[in-house]
Amino acid sequence: MTQRRAGVLLHPSSLPGPFGIGDFGPEAESFLDWCVSAGQSVWQILPLGPTGYGNSPYGSLSAFAGNPLLISPELLSRDGLLSRHDLKPHTGMTGGRVDFDRVREWKRSLLRSSWERFKAAASPDLEDDHRRFLRNGEHAGWLDDWALFSTLKERHEEWSWLSWRAEEASREPEVLAGLRSEEEDEIAFHKYVQFIFDRQWRRLRDKAASRGILVLGDVPIYVALDSADVWASPRLFQLRKDLHPAVVAGVPPDYFSDTGQLWGNPLYDWEAMARDGYSWWIERMRWNLRNADLLRLDHFRAFAAYWEVHSAEQTAVNGRWVSGPGLDLFEKLREALGVLPLIAEDLGVITKDVDELREAIGLPGMKVLQFAFSEIDSPHLPHRFTRDTVVYTGTHDNDTTSGWFRSAPAADQSRALEYLGCSGPEEIPMGFIRAAYNSVADLAIVPMQDIVEAGSEARMNTPGNSSSNWEWRVHTDQLSAGRAEKQRRLVEISGR
Repeated sequence: MTQRRAGVLLHPSSLPGPFGIGDFGPEAESFLDWCVSAGQSVWQILPLGPTGYGNSPYGSLSAFAGNPLLISPELLSRDGLLSRHDLKPHTGMTGGRVDFDRVREWKRSLLRSSWERFKAAASPDLEDDHRRFLRNGEHAGWLDDWALFSTLKERHEEWSWLSWRAEEASREPEVLAGLRSEEEDEIAFHKYVQFIFDRQWRRLRDKAASRGILVLGDVPIYVALDSADVWASPRLFQLRKDLHPAVVAGVPPDYFSDTGQLWGNPLYDWEAMARDGYSWWIERMRWNLRNADLLRLDHFRAFAAYWEVHSAEQTAVNGRWVSGPGLDLFEKLREALGVLPLIAEDLGVITKDVDELREAIGLPGMKVLQFAFSEIDSPHLPHRFTRDTVVYTGTHDNDTTSGWFRSAPAADQSRALEYLGCSGPEEIPMGFIRAAYNSVADLAIVPMQDIVEAGSEARMNTPGNSSSNWEWRVHTDQLSAGRAEKQRRLVEISGR
């Protein structure tokens, strides 16, 4: 990226709207208009996959499928797939935060109603679009597996595939053939949901492009154990004969945790992936680049070396570093896909080999201003940046900047106030934004929570906390013309 740009981090689920969760409908288009008025030319989102336990976008049930909860009921109605009466949400869904259980139940019912309408009375144009989607070769590697997986998940009341009948878990061909015959309509329904997701996301992408806004997507390094990907391709992961993980992912003990973080994701069998030319990763990146203009690679350091923990361990303490695929993977990706518009999330325990890999690929890294004031002359301070940097005030895993300041040690607060020239806590959010914009970094991203100067109540995610995450939503009145003009002036004065 050679042009200086300013962007906002806001997951679609956090958009305002009347249906309990943000979606791809009219409020999303209004948000794009607000971005234009605020001088923002990049919209960063979190992963768009269907979420499982804990509702985390980073614990998706598929590395390819889209999250049905983000489908807009209003756009379904415009396509003649719902009546206006269908759009009345359940009581309790119109509050300020996402109630995932209520929303999931309501959306599931809504989508099934729309499927029946589609089968009975879809317009010829819509039917043609549906047929083109199903015939599209880009879906061949994942859509059938996802539809089968989803059908079996519902049969088994959403239990993990590891608890299914052995012949289902191990994908015995005769059993899957029987399932396709018995559940033809159910399988078709799940493919239809992905068609609708794709149709609505494509529409919103076009709306963003027409306004000069780039979409910055997010690719989690790992996939969930309970995912269509692991069920469909167990040979690509380090699993035992019983299909349970032999080793799992995490990070070692550090400043933030004495026992590290035990994520529990199955680890890739990189040797198996290398033998077939990393085809799974090529298709994954191809699909993600179809859905976004730029991509953030989560936990980039694992491509150089990753922390491996035996699956019997209760913490991440007793792990070891194991070499990742390194440059070989990215050379294969570049051969298959051409230019790679990627950003390396190179936070955490970063060693020389990680920096060397990022530089060899030619990717910008990340800096976070909330990390900048715990030491003198921190590498996260703007005067230390180079142009090939993406600077954030904070990320989805951080407290809001206002919340960070109020809970930071007194010495960190003092350094922040002095460095930024702020007179008190109330000036800190805009002080952070001004410092990010005025830095030499080509791209500056600010979470919407910091733009609206929200406190800790607006935090998106607290790592290690399994409840109350991913629920925050911005209010329509927070997306005001006055706030947009304030941002635009900062964007213009900083040459973004």
